[in-house]
Amino acid sequence: MTIIKGISELQENVNFLKNNGKTIGFVPTMGALHDGHISLIAASKSENNITVCSIFVNPTQFNDPKDFEKYPITIEADIEKLELSGTNILFLPSVKEMYPDGFDKAQPYDLGFIETILEGKYRPGHFQGVCQIVHKLLLAVQPHNLYMGQKDYQQCMVINKLIQIENLDTKLHTRPTLREKDGLAMSSRNVRLNEEERKNALTIYRVLNYLKDHIEKESIAYLLDRSNLMLTDNNFRPDYVSIADAETLAPVENWDGHQKIVALIAAYQNEVRLIDNMVLD
Repeated sequence: MTIIKGISELQENVNFLKNNGKTIGFVPTMGALHDGHISLIAASKSENNITVCSIFVNPTQFNDPKDFEKYPITIEADIEKLELSGTNILFLPSVKEMYPDGFDKAQPYDLGFIETILEGKYRPGHFQGVCQIVHKLLLAVQPHNLYMGQKDYQQCMVINKLIQIENLDTKLHTRPTLREKDGLAMSSRNVRLNEEERKNALTIYRVLNYLKDHIEKESIAYLLDRSNLMLTDNNFRPDYVSIADAETLAPVENWDGHQKIVALIAAYQNEVRLIDNMVLD
């Protein structure tokens, strides 16, 4: 595996590979890698000649400075996992490399409705920061294919919007959420949970399955009230529980049995904020 820290060196390598007919797959990460990330690497390797992974903890997408400071950094273990997975190139830039002129957000991205709800509502400015760094990374890597996980359901929709509005020549592939054996969605933040918090965290998965099992039996209003109660009873502070249109994320109040819908949850277990989702129909 080649480790590259500069954009110009990365582009030289990628251009050489593309000029020799190689297809490029790209997996952007913030490190603290787990099997969910490695599944994205595997998907890229199966569909491309070359797989590039980036590790960069992006300051501009954190609303809470404490959250940024506590984000787990495990670079040595990450490099070992990427080598074992067969990743071809690791892009490991510094903050200065990605933001040579500072964190100016002079060019906002016109994301529309998707930025006003759920994560956009509870983390104002978050998706602007996500778009800012993903745009920079896509311009640096110039991949044919981009791979992201469904756990970040809304973020995947935002990145699709970014690709459209910037007319970027890459295709997003959203891959299924990988889960632990008990059902908890794999997340870099899980390492911050203590034993009791880890046990309680499984409540999110139980709530999603409850919604899936009862969507045809109860009103959505009742299901949402019940879901919030299940979370608070297990020491969660919910930001939201939503049942939404799977294509637009507009809230659904009455389901006709045919509309494609998704349940989305964000909630705090003490200081750790967890998110998850499940397509219901």
